[in-house]
Amino acid sequence: MGSKIILTAVLLLTLSPLVYAEETPAINSGDTAWMLISTALVMLMTPGLALFYGGMVRKKNVLGTIMHSFVILCMVSVIWVLWGYSISFGPDKWGLIGGLEWLGLNSVGTGPAPLASTVPHLIFMMFQGMFAIITPALITGAFAERMKFSAVLLFTALWVTFVYSPLCHWVWGGGWIGTNLGALDFAGGTVVHINSAAAALAAVVIIGKRKGYLVEPMMPHNLPMTVLGAALLWFGWFGFNAGSALASGGLAAIAFVTTNTASAAAAMTWLIIEWSKRGKPTALGVVSGAVAGLVAITPAAGFVTPVSSILIGIGAGLICYTAVNLKSNFGYDDSLDVIGIHGAGGTWGALATGLFATTSVNSAGKDGLFYGNASLFNIQLETVAVTIIFVFVVSFILLKLVDLTVGLRVDEESEFVGLDHALHGESGYTA
Repeated sequence: MGSKIILTAVLLLTLSPLVYAEETPAINSGDTAWMLISTALVMLMTPGLALFYGGMVRKKNVLGTIMHSFVILCMVSVIWVLWGYSISFGPDKWGLIGGLEWLGLNSVGTGPAPLASTVPHLIFMMFQGMFAIITPALITGAFAERMKFSAVLLFTALWVTFVYSPLCHWVWGGGWIGTNLGALDFAGGTVVHINSAAAALAAVVIIGKRKGYLVEPMMPHNLPMTVLGAALLWFGWFGFNAGSALASGGLAAIAFVTTNTASAAAAMTWLIIEWSKRGKPTALGVVSGAVAGLVAITPAAGFVTPVSSILIGIGAGLICYTAVNLKSNFGYDDSLDVIGIHGAGGTWGALATGLFATTSVNSAGKDGLFYGNASLFNIQLETVAVTIIFVFVVSFILLKLVDLTVGLRVDEESEFVGLDHALHGESGYTA
């Protein structure tokens, strides 16, 4: 009996180091809670975007515009589970694409996420899925009031598969931009904002202008709705940026602060410029400035100081105000200023990261030009250029393909009547 006890003890002592060696990092309840909240915050941004865009169109198109964002939320949620996540974050293949090993969330469970070891893999997957949802929803603002609903659905499915997912992998999933080139994008300056704007540019080139553009008034029909949407976007952006720390510690705190500060600085900058140039400050102007600041700080949020975020916000207000007001000079019809705000703001934010980033804020990042490292700015510039070219070319091809199959644009009568009645048989207002 005694020999059996001794033998058992010896076996336990012998095997115990093997048990410890095989242990995986522990899931942290605080980090998990923060990521659950952040995921929900980012999810709310897409309905917020629906209201933001919905208020800016004419009342005959309000439901059709809101439908774009809401249906994309539904459709991309399914695509992300079936194949989008695997293409974006699956095991790297040649620095270009994620493998298909995680199709249908195969092997994606409650254990630690490969890129966020203190939270469950499923939570990381859901958090990233919300980015995949809002990015194509942003594009819809460029062609609002004139694209077929069937075309929106087909284009979105193709675009998430062949544009968003590869670019996401390049930057965040172990691909060549993030890993080999060493570009910094904390929460989506390239992956979300420049990406959506380059696709928006391709869309407005192909689909053309709204009937009566620059001839008849096309004023926002419900600015309170737009202000409410902007407030929801700002609220959700805390999850968007601070959640990208992937933990609930100090890095999330700095991203939280820089996000709020840059947005406020950009809003005030836009307001001051508009007031001085037009004589009156507008509600649409101040919320546009706030969104511009949120866009610009996104790639830099976890790499820069709060004071630097003020400078980034001021730059965003000035640059995006100028870009939006130059639209008519170039003659393109970007209905809700996706290019002027997300394109110009995202580009400024990506380049500003190359200027203001400092390892004193985030040791996992790099110092930028103003901290003695000019190479980071060059890397950021190269990343912006590659993103714009890749996204524009592939988006252009996909839009042409959609046009050849289901057609892109509604007929003239439907555009005149409004998409709510012509496409959905509804009306946003009874009076």
